[in-house]
Amino acid sequence: MTYQRSRSLLIGVLLLVAVVTLACGGGDGEAGDRSAPSGSSDVPPAPAGDLPATDGEAGAFDTSRAGVARLDPDLREAVVTAARDARRAGVPMVVTSGWRSREHQQRLYDEAVATYGSDEEARRYVATPDTSAHVTGDAVDLGPTDALSWLSQHGSRYGLCQTFANEMWHYELSTSPGGECPPMLADGRSRG
Repeated sequence: MTYQRSRSLLIGVLLLVAVVTLACGGGDGEAGDRSAPSGSSDVPPAPAGDLPATDGEAGAFDTSRAGVARLDPDLREAVVTAARDARRAGVPMVVTSGWRSREHQQRLYDEAVATYGSDEEARRYVATPDTSAHVTGDAVDLGPTDALSWLSQHGSRYGLCQTFANEMWHYELSTSPGGECPPMLADGRSRG
């Protein structure tokens, strides 16, 4: 067996374990305000919402991570179902970013302003905490590229739609499952 095939098999097994774990017991079941700790013991404290890169694919669906646990439950379920179906088609899918605290979103926005030189240009790529769907748990960033290609063809089956034309990784529940996705916005400035 080649190294690449062994690695792909291992990644697939890890993703399958993570998806099954989430499907069988994950989630808080409450849609309330995910921007502050809810006091429920099954929702982790709300630090930044970062998903550690070192956890790989298995950690990306780990509901002990605020970035996943604080997603809107319907969005989380749509992503898990889509990931399961993509995996059956031989396409691994990971969550690269989900819910974010206002502080974390502000830090990302401030970094974008420094990088792009103005608020106007930064808003093309990073929303303010007041306009970010990540802060409310209503957006998820996914990967890798093969999964994004698969989602562009099949995402509407789950209600998952790419929101911005310049962010192929950013998905939201923008239609009912099986519905038609609305036209993409050019970039984040189009939202607010």
